[in-house]
Amino acid sequence: LQGDLGKSPWTGAPVTEELKNRLPVTFEFGLYSILISLAIALPIGILSAIRQDTSSDYIARSFAILALSIPYFFTATLLVVFPIMWFNWSPPLLYVKWSQGPASHLWYFFWPALLLGINLSGTVMRLTRTQMLEVLRQDYIRTAWAKGLRERSVISGHALKNALIPVVTVIGLQIPVAVGGTLILETIFNMPGIGRYFINAVFQRDYPSLQGVTLVIAVIVIVSNLVVDITYGILDPRIRYS
Repeated sequence: LQGDLGKSPWTGAPVTEELKNRLPVTFEFGLYSILISLAIALPIGILSAIRQDTSSDYIARSFAILALSIPYFFTATLLVVFPIMWFNWSPPLLYVKWSQGPASHLWYFFWPALLLGINLSGTVMRLTRTQMLEVLRQDYIRTAWAKGLRERSVISGHALKNALIPVVTVIGLQIPVAVGGTLILETIFNMPGIGRYFINAVFQRDYPSLQGVTLVIAVIVIVSNLVVDITYGILDPRIRYS
C-alpha cells in the first residue's frame, strides 16, 4: 500500500525502481503485439465471415489454425537461429531507446511483436468469424439488406458492433498475456522488460522481485477486465450498469 515492495537481494536496488524502469518496455511490447493481432485478426475474420465457404474463407481459417498451433517461442527461436546461419542476418537483439532513434526503436520491437501478434490473432480471428456469421443471420441484418444499404454500411454500421462484444472479452483476456506472458520472448530477444526480469529473479531466488512482478500482473488483469466491462456499454447501448 505504501509502494514499498522491498529491496532486491540480487541487484541491491528497490523492487519498485526496477519495475519502474522495466514496465514501459513490457507495456510497449504488449501494446504493439495487441495492435498487430487486431490488425490481422479483425479484417481477416470479417472477410472470412462475409465470404463464407469460399477460397478466402478456407485460407483464413487455415491461417487461424496455424497461428494457434505454432508456439511463438518456437518461431522466435527459428527467427533468431536460421537467418544468421543462412543469410548472415538476425533481428536486432540490442535494445534501443526511443531517444537513440525512433526508427531503430520501433524496428527492435517489430519482430517479437509480430510473432506474438500472429499467435494472439488466431483466437480473435476465429471468434470474429463465428460472431459475424451469427449476427449476419439476424432479422435486422436482412432488413438492412432489403433497404438497399451498401455492404460496407451493413457490415460496419449494423453487424460489426454487435459481433465485437464477445471478441472484446477475448482481447481483454489477451492483454495480461501480452504484458506478463512474454517471459520467453523477452529472454530470446534480450528485452529489458519485466518478463526477463522475472526469469532472472527465479534463478537468483529473488523473492521480493518475484512478488513485485506478480503483483503488477495481477493489477493488470483487474484493470483490463474493468476496461472490458466498460467497453461493453460503449458497444451496446442496451447494456446498463447500476
